[in-house]
Amino acid sequence: MTRYVFVTGGVVSSLGKGIAAASLAALLEARGIRVTLLKLDPYINVDPGTMSPFQHGEVFVTEDGAETDLDLGHYERFTNCTMRKANNFTTGRVYNTVLRKERRGDYLGGTVQVIPHITDEIKRRVVLGAGDAEVAVVEIGGTVGDIEGLPFLEAARQLRVEMGLNRAMLMHLTLVPYIATAGEIKTKPTQHSVKELRSIGLQPDILLCRCAVDIEDSARKKISLFTNVEERAVIPLLDADSIYKIPGMLRDFDLDDFVLERFGMERPAADLSEWDDVVEREFSPKRHTVRVAMVGKYMDLLDAYKSLNEALAHAGLRTFTDVRIEHIDAEDIERNGTAVLDGVNAILVPGGFGDRGIEGKVLAVRYARENNIPYLGICLGMHVALVEYARHVCGLEGANSTEFDQASPHPVIALITEWMNADGRAQRRDAGSDLGGTMRLGAQPCHLEADSTARAIYGKDVIEERHRHRFEVNNNYLETLAAGGMRFVGFSADHSLVEMIELPGHRWFLACQFHPEFTSRPRRGHPLFTSYIEAAISHAEEQNPLARQAE
Repeated sequence: MTRYVFVTGGVVSSLGKGIAAASLAALLEARGIRVTLLKLDPYINVDPGTMSPFQHGEVFVTEDGAETDLDLGHYERFTNCTMRKANNFTTGRVYNTVLRKERRGDYLGGTVQVIPHITDEIKRRVVLGAGDAEVAVVEIGGTVGDIEGLPFLEAARQLRVEMGLNRAMLMHLTLVPYIATAGEIKTKPTQHSVKELRSIGLQPDILLCRCAVDIEDSARKKISLFTNVEERAVIPLLDADSIYKIPGMLRDFDLDDFVLERFGMERPAADLSEWDDVVEREFSPKRHTVRVAMVGKYMDLLDAYKSLNEALAHAGLRTFTDVRIEHIDAEDIERNGTAVLDGVNAILVPGGFGDRGIEGKVLAVRYARENNIPYLGICLGMHVALVEYARHVCGLEGANSTEFDQASPHPVIALITEWMNADGRAQRRDAGSDLGGTMRLGAQPCHLEADSTARAIYGKDVIEERHRHRFEVNNNYLETLAAGGMRFVGFSADHSLVEMIELPGHRWFLACQFHPEFTSRPRRGHPLFTSYIEAAISHAEEQNPLARQAE
């Protein structure tokens, strides 16, 4: 029988509900509890994948091909859970389902209302997403008081009533501001946040109080009295210098004991040795320092590359390396040239859509190729690598992707629903074809060629990675590119689509159609990123031999 912990936030957004929810789940998992997590997003967009990164940050892709909220990345990085479509849904998706039912006549012409129709659909999806987990941690997006989130909060209230307090509890994050000029913390925002919750029938069981400084016992007691929350359940959550310390910080305040006690569950003490190892690696003296140039289009919005930044950090943990990511706007390279890349130890071009900054990315790839600098291209990063190679090595002037130039004389990259056959005519697919639709999404197998660098890195013939893209390598140009020296080392399940490329003779030059960053974990890393950083280390030592001697 599944128990539920609903996680809400108050006062301001970006308090860290996602990290807190993931940390609680990690702590419970460390006690042998089968957990899962859900994110309920209170916006009307039906699909997070259609939203601008400026609005949404990274679109995280699940194994079963759902485009979801970036918090699901934290859920997977902090636990052994595999997120699926059912683990994230929006208000828009809920309303869309209810309205379709109404149009079909499922409600027999009755009035459709927020209560019970919308809240019933929310509750159905929460239970479905929880599956057979022993504990489901359910994060409700937005902040208390926002009109958009009210249906989700109401659904949580109903579930608590229907299931009973021994199966459903509420953990509320609040801000306890520190006023530096006065040297005081202020508890009033927390009190008012809880008051807002209680006005809609929700009484928190646990308060996580974000603060820049330590919260004294007297302040915790005051918060407890004013909010009707047990003092031991008023838990300070100080700003941490590492997110991976948070499971341990919550354990130090016995959060897991409190949750298990309320749910009537008995389990062994939490084993956080793996997390202790991660933290030790993060703060131990570094053996190496490398500069990685990430050349993209959303460099002022680092949440757009959340999983990628994390994957590079995980590789740093595995190799005891200080990975310094230099986020470079591709348009800056277009305007000012490649001088900004001088001295870097590795270059990475991430995924993305749209033509802004493409030529800057092509220049970055050429710089990496001609200067023997380790290069990793992901999704679009593979596309621009092929475009660059086709133009400057194979002599295919005007080579491009049809995403950026529909009239390109050499469309080395083409839309998934559009292909160039041998006589130059466009071949089209529809949703009924083997590779239908406009997007390839979710985990798919990739066959690696023997004696390739990719095969050596992964250590197996068939891997599985997650996709999110519309455009593919045009098979009509494989022979020309191969004759120029490029090697195609990864193929789809039916061997019809190119998934990985590499350049023999280059120090380290790999690119992939998929997004390996989605499967990197702090406790294990990811072999592709680890190998990439090892190549960057080797390059750095060649650039500065004295650094090696000084170790």
